[in-house]
Amino acid sequence: MVMKQREITLAALGLLLLWQLAALIVQRPILPGPSTVLLIFVRELGNDLLLHFGASLWRVTAGMALSVLIAAPAGIVIGASPRWNRLVSPIIYLLYPIPKVVLVPIVLLFLGVGDRAKIALIFLILFFQILVLVRDQAVGIPPQLIQSLRSIGAGRRALFRFVYLPASLPAILTALRQSIGTAVAVLYVTELFATKYGLGYYIYYNGSTLLNYPAMYAGVIAMAILGFGMYVVVDWLERRWCAWKFAS
Repeated sequence: MVMKQREITLAALGLLLLWQLAALIVQRPILPGPSTVLLIFVRELGNDLLLHFGASLWRVTAGMALSVLIAAPAGIVIGASPRWNRLVSPIIYLLYPIPKVVLVPIVLLFLGVGDRAKIALIFLILFFQILVLVRDQAVGIPPQLIQSLRSIGAGRRALFRFVYLPASLPAILTALRQSIGTAVAVLYVTELFATKYGLGYYIYYNGSTLLNYPAMYAGVIAMAILGFGMYVVVDWLERRWCAWKFAS
């Protein structure tokens, strides 16, 4: 883990160096240097940047939690039952490939422009990712293991708690990790519509209305921190809940 932190630090320094070189080459207000942006970032933390960050964090966290609570049990049920798998799989194959970004105007029409629509869009993105991966993981559990546990009296609840759920945890966390970037991108799009708080609104308002480019990049950094922080949390949960994967 120490080596990983060092590599991340070196990568961040490398990106800052490339950013500084690009700013020196471009020499235009639309690309300020990292030192300027970082100073504005610290200053904006004392204004309202934290409020925007908190609003975006709430929407992403709520969407992720809702998707896990619904998609994970549904995926286990579908994967554990050949009958349900046959019935539901064609529907999943039809809906899963649809880019969820195209649903933004539809969801906004039905749910309005409040937090419900934003959370629902994030939920839709993560739902199918988790559902498909958990279902495949549940299908892959050896039938001999299930039969041996049933022979000693294990019921559906015991199988769910001690077999299907532990076996599906890596799939759930993998789906979350894969979907974080898309969820944050959709969050940015949804926060452009009739909202006063959120990093998407903050970035767009400062960049397109106020032409305050350092503040705009400060918002981009805040959104990057949001996505990276979520990724780190998922990685930490995987090491805590799936320690057997990292045992040497």
